[in-house]
Parts: sequence; C-alpha cells; structure tokens
Amino acid sequence: MSNKQLAADVVIVGGGIVGAASAFFLRKRGLSVVLLERGLVGQQASGVSFANVRRQGRSLPQLPLAHRSRDIWGRLPELIGHDAEFIVTGHIRVVYDEKSVAAIEKYAADARPWGLDLEILSQAAIRKRFPFLGPDVIGGSFSPNDGHANPRLAAPAFGRAARKAGATVLENCEVVDIHKDTLDFRVSAKDGTTVTAPVALICAGAWAGKLSAAFGEPVPMETHGPIMGVTEPLPYGIVPVVGVTSSNPAEIMYFRQVKRGNIVFGGGMRGKAYLDERRAHPMPGFTLQQLPHLRRIAPALSNVHVLRTWSGVEGYFADDLPVMGPSKRVSGLYYAFGFCGHGFQTGPGVGDVMAELIDRGTTTIDLEPNSIHRFAATSAAPKVVLANA
Repeated sequence: MSNKQLAADVVIVGGGIVGAASAFFLRKRGLSVVLLERGLVGQQASGVSFANVRRQGRSLPQLPLAHRSRDIWGRLPELIGHDAEFIVTGHIRVVYDEKSVAAIEKYAADARPWGLDLEILSQAAIRKRFPFLGPDVIGGSFSPNDGHANPRLAAPAFGRAARKAGATVLENCEVVDIHKDTLDFRVSAKDGTTVTAPVALICAGAWAGKLSAAFGEPVPMETHGPIMGVTEPLPYGIVPVVGVTSSNPAEIMYFRQVKRGNIVFGGGMRGKAYLDERRAHPMPGFTLQQLPHLRRIAPALSNVHVLRTWSGVEGYFADDLPVMGPSKRVSGLYYAFGFCGHGFQTGPGVGDVMAELIDRGTTTIDLEPNSIHRFAATSAAPKVVLANA
C-alpha cells in the first residue's frame, strides 16, 4: 500500500492518448503534472483504435483541431522522440451510388474554406489510381496528407515523453475519490496515493461520465465496442487508408495495410461494451458480416485469412461531438473525453489545446460546441466515491 502524498499544478485522471499528450504539453509549458492511470498508459481505447490519422470526413468545425493535430503527428520524432509508426499514405473515401457521389462532392466544397483540399475522383480516375478497388466503386474523394499510425505505440510514447519532461505518470493507480476542497482538488487512489492540485483534467474516456457526475455534470454518454480485425500478411500494395461513404450503415467499412503486409479492418455494427469489466468482447458474427463488404471494396482480399479480432470500450454522444473544455460548475476543472471513436487522430491536438487552455485561460480553437454545458446538468454532487470508475 502506497502512502504517496503528491502536489502539482495539474492532476490528470486518465492515461489514454489525450491524457498522455496533455501531460506532455503541460510540462512543455512549465506546469507541474501528475497523471493517474488505472491500468497502463494507452491500454484502453487509445491502444486498440483503428489508428486512422484522417481529417477527411470530420465535421467542419472540428477541422481546425484536426489540422493542429495533424501538424503534431508530422513532428512526433522531434517532439517526443518516437514516430509511433505514423506514415503519410493518403486517405480515400469510396462510394457506390450517385447519392454518395453528391455527398462527397458537397463535403469537399464545404471543407475547402476550412483548409482541407480533397480531390474528387471519377470512376475512371479512381480505377486508374487505385486498381485494387472493386467494380462497384464508382468514385471517391482523396486526402493526400492523411495517414495512419500504430495505436499500441502512440499513447505510451507520449507518456514516456511526459515523464522525460518531468511529469509524474503513475500507472496501475486507480482513482477512487475526487473532490474539491476550498482551493485544491484532492484525488485519492486505491493504493493510498493522494494528489492535490488547483487544476484537474478528466481524460478518462468512457469512464469519465462517472467523474463528471461527481461534480454535478452528468452526461448522456453511451458506450460501444467497435469490431476490428487483422488478416494474415499479404504482399504490400494498398497504400492509402480506405473508407466508405454511404447512407447505409451496413456498408461502412474501413481498412489499411501496414508495411508488414497485414490488413487492419473495421466498420459496420458496434458491439456491447462493459465499463465494470473494462472490456468489449469481439463479436464473431459481426466479423462475418464485415468480410463481404471488405471483399466488395477490394476483391483481392476475398480469400484472405483473419488472424485476430478485437474491440475496445469507447464513449459516444448523440451529436457525435466530445466533451472538451472547462467545467461550467467547478472552477479549475477541465474535461476532454467522449470522442465518439474519433479521438486517435485528434488526441495530440487535444492535448496541446487543453494545455494551452489551462495555461493561458483561452485557446485559438473554438471549444464552445464541445462544452459540457450543452447537456444542461441540473443537479450537484459535491463528493462521490468512485470505486471502479
């Protein structure tokens, strides 16, 4: 049993890519930081993500954050000493019908003033550029500077960089109580560690709703588990990340090929996620439904063997936007969670923005659409015991 008594400028609860990046960028700004992670840094959603580093397809107001994050992804070696296997491959969205063609054309036109230039490809052009695509593909949009990374490397790399920069990063340190005294937050862990700090940042992913509720700000967050898999290695030849734009949810698929040759894929329906178990179980039936859609996009993958499937616990809101910004009830309290399956690409940028907000009191990114206040919490709960939070 630990009896550590720690104090810092900022205490962070949750060590996914958002929490780890926030710790790193806060230290770069000179603030002392203690990060508490119940398991290992990057063990939950950040470590089992599809790891798409895309801007294409994001809501338009989220593009400034996505651009800021993309810049950081491109500078990882100089910033944190590790590239997390990020590579620029381009990202293509394919379509099967004229309605979807109109949708990608409109998005491309609308995204241009937000700084995202997409190339719209006709059926002939897309077939020439990407000959692996199947005959049902009649067009697509291409974002050349997007790419992908390794989800098992990214958050831990930020965690190590934060430690090297002077942050205290405590793993296997489960928070059981968090409340604010007159001036400071006091966070207590199951192992006896306590941390006091005038600022608290909640980055606990799908579990963060219990923490926000402890401060009178409950949120209507749902939890789901995306179903993903990886195939046997094949000769490397599919460079871009590939996704589908369709009004039919069953057709939504995405996949990428890593340099080792394996195809990583996901999409379609989401499975159940269990907060108490801290896991989401893979659903073999869902994988079997995914494979025909994978073959439809790329017929050469028709007979490939699937080696492994997995899932992860993710938090979702009905408006598909995260909670990001200051508490509306408690001074010094900040949130960054519920990224609705979109948090991996934006994670480094979120960390940078939250550090800027905490340090300066403002940020160049408009966070009002992400405010927790949009859920109009009405009840206060000054102190809650958070066992298994």
